[in-house]
Amino acid sequence: MAASTPAPSSRERILDAALRVMRERGLANTTTKLIAAQAGLSEAMLYKHFADKQQLFLSVLRERTPRARFEADAGGESLAAGLAALVADLMAFFTRTFPIAASIFGSPALLAEHREGVASHGGGPATVIDGVRARLVAEQDAGRIRAEADTASAARMLVGAAFHQGFLAAFEGLDAVPDADRIAAGIVDAVLPGLVPAAD
Repeated sequence: MAASTPAPSSRERILDAALRVMRERGLANTTTKLIAAQAGLSEAMLYKHFADKQQLFLSVLRERTPRARFEADAGGESLAAGLAALVADLMAFFTRTFPIAASIFGSPALLAEHREGVASHGGGPATVIDGVRARLVAEQDAGRIRAEADTASAARMLVGAAFHQGFLAAFEGLDAVPDADRIAAGIVDAVLPGLVPAAD
């Protein structure tokens, strides 16, 4: 007799429900009461696992959406291939999360509350640029990027391009950027000349 699959914990049920509700209604129209009802749990149980909606939102982003691999591959992949994989990861992340977060911008009061909430939990959009810049600085320390290269601007360009591709895919109602690997490689090829040492 096959072993039965263990039932998901209440925390896992809440995260799954939060992702469904946030994608269907947008963050601005999502409440903890709706999430708890979708999970089949009480709102009090939700607050045993998450301090507020912002912490739950950040947990959904970290645990239920595509993750960007900010660390370099220990297998020795090329700089271009590694950064292209990172940009492709970011495109997947933005495509999945844009429909969740976009609604919050329609209400200045809700946006201010959300901004303060995610900041109190160490989150926010700037953390993505910080992660990419940290990756570029690590490559700089390894000698694969020029010491004087502007890693902050390069990080903004890579993240900005990935975000726009994710926005376009989400606008078209897609779950992923079509031909993402090719597009990511092209973005990196356009940025790399400003980072790598000139060939002799």
